[in-house]
Amino acid sequence: MFQRWFKRPKDTEPHFAPISPEQPVVAIGDIHGRYDLLKKIPEAKSGVQMVCLGDMIDRGEESAQVLRHMCKATNVITLMGNHEEMMLNFLQNPLDNGPRWLRNGGLQTLESFAVTGVSQTSTGEDLEGARDALFAAMGQDLLDWLTNLPKYWVSGNVVFLHAAADPSLPIEQQDNRTLLWGHKDFGRVARTDGMWVVHGHTIFDSPRINRGVVSIDTGAYATGKLTAATIHEGEVDFAYA
Repeated sequence: MFQRWFKRPKDTEPHFAPISPEQPVVAIGDIHGRYDLLKKIPEAKSGVQMVCLGDMIDRGEESAQVLRHMCKATNVITLMGNHEEMMLNFLQNPLDNGPRWLRNGGLQTLESFAVTGVSQTSTGEDLEGARDALFAAMGQDLLDWLTNLPKYWVSGNVVFLHAAADPSLPIEQQDNRTLLWGHKDFGRVARTDGMWVVHGHTIFDSPRINRGVVSIDTGAYATGKLTAATIHEGEVDFAYA
């Protein structure tokens, strides 16, 4: 069941005009393998754009199902998160990048693709074998789609991204590491260009709006609450699956 959580009116802080995307947008927070929750979110109505903020995989048990669903979804802009980046780094160099990914939920993703025989302490040939098996299980089309996911998307005075934006830089000048992993001033120092930022990555007990930042990661893999934010002229309407 998809339940409305609460509704927030336009933000009136200095430097920020009312939030105003070019069209209504539904932003989905970090899914982390919870395909059971993703399926509860209704398809976007005509004239509404849906955006997934990244971290579709890891920690939850159904990462493969989530990736395959999102790859085929229409009218959805899917952004890259740091967990997708870790997975791609593992595929490129499992010996150097495998341990970090496996410690951060990669084991669950491998298992969802029926890749077994590795653990958080695996090394050498075991990691290379898991990489080869994951390549085969994913297939080239899914891998190409994942590799080419954008890091951010802008609509009106709203930017959608996974982790953060450096408040001192224009959106188009953001470093990929900031977009995917965070920035020390994000959420602490307000932007002065009037751009709102909608993001996931950082878990909060409930979605929040602060200093022109809309935060919607509510830890779905652990809490069972996958947050979606419907953003339209002057308002943000939160709900959860």
